[in-house]
Amino acid sequence: MRADRLVSIVLLLRQRGRLSATTLAAELEVSTRTVLRDIEALSAAGVPVYSERGRRGGFALLPGLRTELTGLNDDEALALLVAGSRRGAQSFGLGSALTSAMLKVVDALPDTHRARAAGASQRLLVDPDTDLLARRVVADEAPATIVGEIRSAVLAGHKLRLHYAAADRAPTWRTVDPIGLVTVRGHGYLLATVSGEDRTYRLSRVLAAEELDEPAQRPERVDLDEIWKERSRRFRTGGDQVAVLARVDPARRDELVGTALAILTETTDTDGWLRLEMAFQDTRHAVWALWQLATDAEVLEPVSLREALRDRAATIAARYGPASI
Repeated sequence: MRADRLVSIVLLLRQRGRLSATTLAAELEVSTRTVLRDIEALSAAGVPVYSERGRRGGFALLPGLRTELTGLNDDEALALLVAGSRRGAQSFGLGSALTSAMLKVVDALPDTHRARAAGASQRLLVDPDTDLLARRVVADEAPATIVGEIRSAVLAGHKLRLHYAAADRAPTWRTVDPIGLVTVRGHGYLLATVSGEDRTYRLSRVLAAEELDEPAQRPERVDLDEIWKERSRRFRTGGDQVAVLARVDPARRDELVGTALAILTETTDTDGWLRLEMAFQDTRHAVWALWQLATDAEVLEPVSLREALRDRAATIAARYGPASI
């Protein structure tokens, strides 16, 4: 909304000083022409904004114009800044709203808190785009208009029509009763029911969404954390899964736990290695996960998985054998 954008311009100028139209446009994700129109609107409304020409020119505010949120202490302000995880906000289509809110929080702080909170927030990083091995964390990118429609139905308690493309299936329309939204490692999910049956939809697979006027059939109060845990448990223990018994170097345990659907049992052998009984989505999933550990893991059962790993290793060995002359 334009009103929110005008407020954001004022807050950016207050916190950073003089900024060019190009910089403001990039921050607000609009065109330079839109920024210039907004600056004119602010001036017409009596906001003390002025421009300076030249290579180092831009827009700035005359001193003054402030509000204070005196009830926040240093740690409370920092907690708000850190809690505003951009990845979670993006999953729910709230990225721009988060940016605007954080600007307002920082601007409303007293001088004694603002500098410390802004500086401390630069020292804390939540959910970076890559891990220590430079593996990129790929987050879902569902269109903001679709996520906004879903979010509106969830919060209003209305039924929702979805055009959904399940994995390996043609897209279909379905009407659901939305319960809540969950974000996990950059992936957004809609928890819902259809005729009383639990359904979980990945937001990135929703092709279109329409909020209906009809009230959703759902309980007034829910515990999303418990609902998610229960659905996760059913997912891990259902379907055509593969049970695997393997010996694993303790140093690689967490890596394997992060890829398996579930760890069913865990014991320690006399040599210190772990004996894990795990569940994988299918044989292909199991081969991929255990191949990553190379000689730091040994599959004991099933035999078919041992053979699959052996065959893959033999193929690699043959590929990199002595070159023929």
